[in-house]
Amino acid sequence: LNPYPNKPRLTFNHATGTFRIMVFSDLHYGENPWDVWGPEQDKNSTILMRKVLEENPDYVVLNGDLITGENTFRENATTLIDEIVVPLNAAKIPFSSTHGNHDNNVNITHLAEIEREQLVAPLSYTRAAPHGVGGEGGPGNYWVPIYKTKSDAAPALILWFFDSRGKSDQILADQTQLPDWVDATVAEWIKTETEMMDQSWGPPTNRAALAFVHIPPNVVQSLSETLDNTKDPGLNADEPLGVGSTQSTSNTTLYGTGNDKPFWDSLNTHIKNLHAVVSGHDHGNEWCTRDPEKNVVFCFDKHAGYGGYGSPDWGHGVRDFIFHVNNITEGVDSWIRLEDGTKRAIVRLDKDFS
Repeated sequence: LNPYPNKPRLTFNHATGTFRIMVFSDLHYGENPWDVWGPEQDKNSTILMRKVLEENPDYVVLNGDLITGENTFRENATTLIDEIVVPLNAAKIPFSSTHGNHDNNVNITHLAEIEREQLVAPLSYTRAAPHGVGGEGGPGNYWVPIYKTKSDAAPALILWFFDSRGKSDQILADQTQLPDWVDATVAEWIKTETEMMDQSWGPPTNRAALAFVHIPPNVVQSLSETLDNTKDPGLNADEPLGVGSTQSTSNTTLYGTGNDKPFWDSLNTHIKNLHAVVSGHDHGNEWCTRDPEKNVVFCFDKHAGYGGYGSPDWGHGVRDFIFHVNNITEGVDSWIRLEDGTKRAIVRLDKDFS
């Protein structure tokens, strides 16, 4: 069971016994290309990427809203992907992307970004789901296996990536907005994929998992209302979370709400040793907390890009995760790393967290 027969096998760092993941969220390249301000923000975002990538993570995740699609022109929309991946290509660091609501618009789609990334980034592990999985505008559902060593028969860690869709008034024939949740077809896909993993690799006892999706699950709305900053450290500037802050809240007149429940239930039923579900989207938040109902941890990323809304006092940076080879299933360390190197909101995501 190998979805990447033509890519290098991803493994823990032999020298350190660790696997470090660096997450860039909400880069928002391509904003205001018609004036001086917009391209300047892209330059600043690239400077940030180059600076933090000097720490040589083992893997990078671009967790959605790579591009501000509503500001792009059709003739050059996907070439913004070329600009985004330059630092990753130069550093020769493998990576994956999810896609956000701003990545679906008149001149850009999630699928177009996936195809462009595969074309211009040799170490991209981003791929599209099988036909029929993900719903309209949501093809980016896939997983990436990480092995302890190259000779191991089974991976020790699975990174899951999900497409929460959203945005775009002109992709659908009736010109309504795309649904802003992970489509229900993904629920059955998770079940069948995990069953195949168990058949190929044995029970998931010794496999850990980490999941990424751009728009936070709907349940995060209620979790934010009971946040305890002494237990759940990190910036909480997007408070309270409003319409559009979580999945299935943007167009409730047309769609209703809570439509991500099949995905959320399946995720938490079938993916074992899931250490966290990680989202961006709400630029002012960077906390982690536990959903008591599902007993799963949710974490916000850190707004990395200089594009998109923000405030100077929020800063820019990344979220880091580091797994240790001797206790992969027991937990993962995580923190926010700011552009200047400052670390904050340092947590150990294990059974005792929160």
